[in-house]
Amino acid sequence: MKLLRHGAFGKEKPGILDQNGSIRDLSEHLPDINGETISENSLKKISSIDLSSLPIVSDDTRLGACVGNVGKFLCIGLNYSDHAAESGMAVPSEPILFSKATSAIVGPNDNIEIPRNSVETDWEVELGIIIGKKAKYINENDADDYIAGYCLVNDVSEREFQLKKEGQWTKGKSCDTFGPTGPYLVTKDEIADVQKLKMYLDVNGQRMQDGSTNTMIFSARYIVYYLSQFMSLNPGDIIATGTPPGVGGGMKPPVFLKAGDKMKLGIEGLGEQNQVCIQG
Repeated sequence: MKLLRHGAFGKEKPGILDQNGSIRDLSEHLPDINGETISENSLKKISSIDLSSLPIVSDDTRLGACVGNVGKFLCIGLNYSDHAAESGMAVPSEPILFSKATSAIVGPNDNIEIPRNSVETDWEVELGIIIGKKAKYINENDADDYIAGYCLVNDVSEREFQLKKEGQWTKGKSCDTFGPTGPYLVTKDEIADVQKLKMYLDVNGQRMQDGSTNTMIFSARYIVYYLSQFMSLNPGDIIATGTPPGVGGGMKPPVFLKAGDKMKLGIEGLGEQNQVCIQG
């Protein structure tokens, strides 16, 4: 299933994509797509609904982030071997963890706001993991049982804030609009092998990132297992799992986003995002 949220920011309603690519409204069956409604039992109930009986949503309706009321937005850095090489950094022996503020989360096609005083706003197409049930001290072999599905994330980053100012990465990752998520929560049964998905990102029609999840250093399963050793992962939490090469900061000379730039990105089976950069 491809679950989604549609409507004005802060007033999104639950929806689902039918076999013809039309959006159907799920409001009569559940209040939202969030941690409380993506349990295994809930997903089974949704899968039994006759989608043809649901109202069709207009194609021009805004899509919100595919999960609402996110508790934690966790991210893994330098998780692609080819991206680590591009960045001139050593391949990590353990996952590098940082967080994005949940206030950064926006819809897949919402505008990206270039922060005031920013000179190095960058892009990162990433696979997102969406947790379906509480995970704490789990075994790696059981990790799939705790995943509700996957989504597309653009881990927008301000490199000067992230790397050149004192402190941790969080402030360069958490600016408003820096977390476009969706368009869909794609349930794990629809993805044959999450470690073999093509991914790309274009800026102004030029291909910048062209990679695959098969170069991830730490797999989706391992990441869920690993993080559960340090904290509880709760239903609705999102984990962004790193980006392939082609980010602006890795180019020679570096290339960064400016107002008016347009981004288009996607991951095989998970849909596509389109964003316009505006000045904050």
